[in-house]
Amino acid sequence: MKINTTRFGELEIDDTSIISFRKGLPGFPDEKGYVLLPHREDSPFLWLQSIDNPDLAFLVINPFEINRDYSYEIPDDIQKELGIKDAEDIQTLALVTIRSEDEPPSVTVNLLGPLVINVEKRTGVQLILDPKRYDVRYRI
Repeated sequence: MKINTTRFGELEIDDTSIISFRKGLPGFPDEKGYVLLPHREDSPFLWLQSIDNPDLAFLVINPFEINRDYSYEIPDDIQKELGIKDAEDIQTLALVTIRSEDEPPSVTVNLLGPLVINVEKRTGVQLILDPKRYDVRYRI
């Protein structure tokens, strides 16, 4: 399948690499299909690129790489929705924000709302965790 992207140009992607967010993501309820693309070969960052909207791509990172104490529980209804059978099925990503208007520019990660993906079934959801425990703007 070919997709057009603003950031990466036209890409040929395998249909089996598409991640389906059935409810979309907060603020983007109509965007349901995404693909993960590497930022650079040696980088821990990835891009979550919409397959339908060329302008929509989120920079993401594994939150465990930046906060070793990070943990969360997936509610039973979400486990069922995603078809998660065990921990090896799960990929966790966190949205990264770069605020270039800050001096110096700041980079934060949303630990409050991790993206949880069943890597086998290629389905995902954004969880909202306890705001007393995690910050939406965790500085890295």
